[in-house]
Amino acid sequence: MGAELVVALDSANREQALELAERLIPVTPWMKVGLELFTSAGPEVVARLKDMGAKVFLDLKFHDIPSTVGRATAAAVLAGADMCNVHIAGGEAVCRAAAEAARRAQTGESACLVLGVTVLTSVGPGAGPDTGPGVSGEPLGLSALVADYARRARAWGLRGVVCSGWEAAAVKRVAGPDTICLCPGIRPPGADRHDQQRVCSPLEAARAGADFLVVGRPITGASRPEAAAGEIIASYAQEVPYGKA
Repeated sequence: MGAELVVALDSANREQALELAERLIPVTPWMKVGLELFTSAGPEVVARLKDMGAKVFLDLKFHDIPSTVGRATAAAVLAGADMCNVHIAGGEAVCRAAAEAARRAQTGESACLVLGVTVLTSVGPGAGPDTGPGVSGEPLGLSALVADYARRARAWGLRGVVCSGWEAAAVKRVAGPDTICLCPGIRPPGADRHDQQRVCSPLEAARAGADFLVVGRPITGASRPEAAAGEIIASYAQEVPYGKA
């Protein structure tokens, strides 16, 4: 397996985001549309990105009652999302509703990957909950909680999880080697953490088994974003192949 770079287009300016994507797609096709851009530009921005040849991770972190999450997931698939996510903390019914809705809504040959959000990478060790909704038994530390969420997510029909790069190896041990790990909080050495806490370098995450590395400001804030993206890929590609095997 390899690791793919996903660029976070975290901007409320649709045209600015699309111009940036046009420059980056020749380097990496994966673009993340999050709450800020989607709230500003709506589903049309997903369609525009798809027309440009991008693959779209729609990062809206659905967390609601099962029927609402199911309908929202179906809408994400129909909008053209190649990947979307739901909070595992919503419980089994929510995760199963999302997985089933994605399956039913799929019209093409390639499926939309539905991932489960474990613990946000803005939460640092010791700052998060000892245990989470839907997790039973003894209180768990943060890393153990992430792994337990991942095991449950796979059992509940999701293809993988959103976790930090530090947890990717443990997730695959617990939830299976085919569990997809999408890792935010990726920072090149020396880059500002901003509001991220559980951060690691692209090479560290790729070595741990991350399948997707999400990077935003170190690329989008660079004077030459395409060069910055290429440097990030080069930082791990000689050791861990870029892309899927």
